[in-house]
Amino acid sequence: MLTKIFSAGVRGIKAHEIIVETHLQRSTPHYIVVGLAEGAVKESWARIISAIKSSGYEYPRGKITQNLAPADLKKEGSSFDLPLAIGILAGSDTIPISNLDDFIILGELALDGTVRPIKGALPISIEMKKFGKKNIILPKENAKEASIPGDSTVWGVSTLSEAIDVLNSNPTIEPTAVDLKKIFQINKKYHLDFSEVKGQEHVKRALEVAAAGGHNIILIGPPGSGKSMLSKRFPTILPELTLQEALETTKIHSIAGLVPKEKGLISVRPFRAPHHTISDSALVGGGRYPRPGEVSLAHNGVLFLDEFPEFKKNVLEVMRQPIEDGSVTISRALMSLTYPAKFMLIAAMNPCPCGYATDPDHECTCSVGQIQNYLNRISGPLMDRIDIHVEVPAVSYKKLSDKREAEPSFEIRKRVQFAREIQNERFETLNKGIFNNSQMGPKEIKQHAQIDKDGAKLLENAINKLGLSARAYDRILKVSRTIADLENSEDILPEHLSEAIQYRSLDRNLGIF
Repeated sequence: MLTKIFSAGVRGIKAHEIIVETHLQRSTPHYIVVGLAEGAVKESWARIISAIKSSGYEYPRGKITQNLAPADLKKEGSSFDLPLAIGILAGSDTIPISNLDDFIILGELALDGTVRPIKGALPISIEMKKFGKKNIILPKENAKEASIPGDSTVWGVSTLSEAIDVLNSNPTIEPTAVDLKKIFQINKKYHLDFSEVKGQEHVKRALEVAAAGGHNIILIGPPGSGKSMLSKRFPTILPELTLQEALETTKIHSIAGLVPKEKGLISVRPFRAPHHTISDSALVGGGRYPRPGEVSLAHNGVLFLDEFPEFKKNVLEVMRQPIEDGSVTISRALMSLTYPAKFMLIAAMNPCPCGYATDPDHECTCSVGQIQNYLNRISGPLMDRIDIHVEVPAVSYKKLSDKREAEPSFEIRKRVQFAREIQNERFETLNKGIFNNSQMGPKEIKQHAQIDKDGAKLLENAINKLGLSARAYDRILKVSRTIADLENSEDILPEHLSEAIQYRSLDRNLGIF
């Protein structure tokens, strides 16, 4: 007897339909699964037998052949356990075959018949219309996530028996439904705030400028000066996620299995902070079957790299393409996948190996050569992609003990949002994928970041007297354009240029030498 069960898999961030064909034949007991099944799929046989028997159903004797079509597409993961088991039971008349055509079925089975969560539920649920199906059966833990698109009836099951009851039109559970707008609003909460940071007003200002223009930023300062504390609060001043951005972000986290089951939707900008021992494949994505890395998990959010020079050089260099293109392409012998990776980079570092080169209260023990070698660990091409450099000095006791409340994040976010709206109006007619000042190329800089004679003279003096590098020229113009937008100024004034010049600390060697 032949049965067909409809399931789905994920390749990159796109879902595709998988048909599970099952053929039962009276013969010597034997089980075969074909269709480029890999890893966990090949091991599913033992889980399926135990789950069926533990749930009180009879496992049919004879030869069982199961095919996962299309046969030229690799199948991985444990999400096919449930459809494979349903196919066997449907072939033995436990489930009417006529009830199966309108269902997509997913889930991993435990030996006792319980259904465990899977990865990629949201991308699959988004494609239900394309599949032409109206019902989806999947683990209860994934039900909220799968309900977000609202295009299908979502059955979140805890056991194999519950799935069979649904397919027999005798459900013992209710479909899962969510109010997307309500969830989106409820989850829009950050647990950190800029008001908790004492002092460092100039650093907060630099972060505000970075947020307003989408500029990558690097913080340089001694240990304990607050670099990490400030960076963790940076997402709270970025413009709020739109619903479309939230769906894009949640889709990537769904593929990685990182969507909180109690929320189902990521409504705040992600903040990823990998350790400096991370490998290049973990940072940009990879593996035998390419999975999203940290740069993709930070999509629409912030990637924070603490102890920046301590990262391996090859790890830092692979970031250049994602920073430039807003996506990362991972190529393997049999496939090439592209994941989105539009993130803002915040890097933090000490000014020297011991950390105290710029601290007046601590003596630096590093030689000039050691400091130079330390700074040279970051390549010029990578530094070219960082617009703002800012020094973060140690905070004095007087500022730490100040009882006054600092400016909260939502006030800063208002100004950032205002500047972003100006930029959206400026670039919306270009159709070049430019949304903020940091993405301007030479042509856009020439058109939108013009300076008058006084500004040109100021910039010339800065480059000549402060020893600013040639790479600093365009960065200063882009940052000064953002500062002018924050001030709602159509023209870039000398004071805007002066502030932007201050954000090129590394070009001036921090005054170390």
